Amino acid sequence: MTSSPWTASPRRANVRDMALDSEATKLLKAFGLAVRRQRKQLGLSQERFAFAAEIDRTYVSGVERGVRNPTVKTIARLAVALGTRPSRLFLAAERGAEGKRA
Repeated sequence: MTSSPWTASPRRANVRDMALDSEATKLLKAFGLAVRRQRKQLGLSQERFAFAAEIDRTYVSGVERGVRNPTVKTIARLAVALGTRPSRLFLAAERGAEGKRA
C-alpha cells in the first residue's frame, strides 16, 4: 500500500498506477540515453558537459542513467549545453523507447 499526503488513509496502488510508473521509467531511461548519445557525439566528458549546463556532474550521471527526474529548467539547460532543443532530445528518447535508432 502507498500513502498519499492528500488523504488521511493509505491507498492501494492500482494496475494503472504501476503501468504509468513503468512508462515513466522507460521514458527517463530513454531520455538519459538520448542525452548521453548526444554528449558523446559532441566529444564532451560528463564533467565538461555538466560545467557547460551549470549542473553537478553527479546529477548529469543520474539523468543519463535514468534515475533522475529532471525539471523543465534542467532539461532546457541540458539541451542548450548540447546545442539542441529539448524537443529533439525527447524525440530521440521516444525513438529509443520504441526500439528505433535515436
